[in-house]
Amino acid sequence: MRMMDLLLKKRSGLEMTAPELEFIALGAADGSIPDYQLSAWLMAAFLNGLTPAETAAFTRAMALSGKKLDLSSVKGAKVDKHSTGGVGDGVSIALAPVVAACGVVVPMMSGRGLGHTGGTLDKLEAMKGFNVRLEPAYIVKQLKATGLSMFGQTAQLAPSDKKLYALRDASCTVEALPLIVASILSKKYAEDITGLVMDVKYGSGAFLKDFKKSRELAVALMKTAKLLGIRCVAVMTAMDEPLGLAVGNGIETAQSIKILAGEKGPADFMRVLEVLSGWMIYLGGKSRSAAEGEEKARAAIADGSALEKYRLMVKWQGGDVRVVSDPDRFMPKARLVKEIKAAKAGFLTRMDARTVGFASVVLGAGRAKAEDAVDFGAGFILEKKPGDRVKPGDVIARTYGSSPAKLADGVKMFESSLAYGPKAPARAPLIKEIIK
Repeated sequence: MRMMDLLLKKRSGLEMTAPELEFIALGAADGSIPDYQLSAWLMAAFLNGLTPAETAAFTRAMALSGKKLDLSSVKGAKVDKHSTGGVGDGVSIALAPVVAACGVVVPMMSGRGLGHTGGTLDKLEAMKGFNVRLEPAYIVKQLKATGLSMFGQTAQLAPSDKKLYALRDASCTVEALPLIVASILSKKYAEDITGLVMDVKYGSGAFLKDFKKSRELAVALMKTAKLLGIRCVAVMTAMDEPLGLAVGNGIETAQSIKILAGEKGPADFMRVLEVLSGWMIYLGGKSRSAAEGEEKARAAIADGSALEKYRLMVKWQGGDVRVVSDPDRFMPKARLVKEIKAAKAGFLTRMDARTVGFASVVLGAGRAKAEDAVDFGAGFILEKKPGDRVKPGDVIARTYGSSPAKLADGVKMFESSLAYGPKAPARAPLIKEIIK
């Protein structure tokens, strides 16, 4: 098989076979196909598209370009969750232990933050000592013992994705829907899961702002997951404003721990948490419906079992378990604090999620480049949200940073996200659609 022939085939808009797509995925993983030919194929796929069958075959090939995680010895359904990324979206930190406390096995493979969106791995690593770089054998052992493990992609899992992701960025083919689907699902297929709940965002802080385009992605993900034998549900959630009241790694993790401990959480955050939990519990076979799954999720928080599941995970992954009992004391929080106050009387009508996300990057809580370090204690705690009545001098948010210059720049950018008006804004639904 020659890459030149495969390039010509895809350039001509012809459908490729599974063995041909396997050849490309393996060549990307082991370096036998040069970057310039891979980039040319990516552009041909961008321009001519991939059929659903091609997308599923390429996703499977990418997953099998390395070592697949073997969870066959772990009893029960294995269900994960994937979010397309947002601001203040630390839901996974609470979600995974809630679902595991309801009896579902949760192997949750997550990523790091990049650009204006946060990453679950950074939020987990904000806990002192917490290890997300786990070997496959240890993941299996932990899942057998606890039913829960939260970890990062290993070098052996879907290695072709790492190469192709970088080339997509360099060749302006990032937006190709089939390539996005293959990138997301190859890692999930390699994880050996039986069920997947996808939180697909739309709005200003989402990867795809337009609802129609985000829905197209959700449908494509659903179709491909089903062809791969993964039970799947997509939840379409709004991301025009930050979710919850915390933005930043340590700050978001502390918020989730407090929710697990029984504190009343922000209404929008709790709604997303409960809906995603309900569907994960249902797909895991531990409830007769998603609604019953939500009830079980609430009960797991109320009886303390979700918090204990979280404590057990922290212990297994080397973290400081004291954080579970006292997150305010043991989670990092940057030493410099600046209040952001309302400039006008009336109602807060906007808090643009994308702008707030980039403001957190300026503070040091996020990354402009993949290799950037993050300040685990930097970020924002929100006191007001769009729809709240304000008067001049009311505190809208508290800003945390480690550098006076970064603090000043972060505050200035956050303030540019805000708008005021004489009337409360109309509230769009937080969850617009659930695609089954």
